[in-house]
Amino acid sequence: MLTEIRFSGFGGQGIIRCGYIVGKACALFDNKYATMAQSFGPEARGSACSSELVVSDERIFYPYMTRPHILVAMSQDAFDKFIGEVRDGALLLIDEDLVKPGNRIIKLKTFAVPATRIAEEMGNKVIANLIMLGFFTAVTELVSLEAMRQAVPGSVPERFLDLNLKGFERGYEFGGGITGKMAKPEKAMESAVSS
Repeated sequence: MLTEIRFSGFGGQGIIRCGYIVGKACALFDNKYATMAQSFGPEARGSACSSELVVSDERIFYPYMTRPHILVAMSQDAFDKFIGEVRDGALLLIDEDLVKPGNRIIKLKTFAVPATRIAEEMGNKVIANLIMLGFFTAVTELVSLEAMRQAVPGSVPERFLDLNLKGFERGYEFGGGITGKMAKPEKAMESAVSS
């Protein structure tokens, strides 16, 4: 099964890193194939940027996204720019404080998380992307929780690893509250840090 995902937001939110971490988790720790493309160019700070990820259980012969099955939007500009590309029935994940989709999502299954607000409550809004990744993991079930926990170390600055892992767990717990699946964060964080 092939799944196309677009992570989108504004430059500086760690959108490219989101695609990288999910791709790494799939390809290195979940026995899947993944390819990633990114766009940030001159708009890298402040306006819409994205990373495109193609994930499959089999070899990927065309590595570029055509019409995403999943759109993650962490800014209004990114949502406005990319919402027209998704296929009917796509999954939409948004930062509920930064994206107001209005009535343009009738044919989409939508889940919202206050990722930036949670990050600010945790003391650093830079980890909003990891909160979104935890939420993404719980809601989509595209990649295993354990694979994601293994992919975070080495993908974020070492001095912020603990905070990023805690942010990831908070996002997963929030998503678990929606899906009915709950994580066991303490034990998993210990194993991720030690691996």
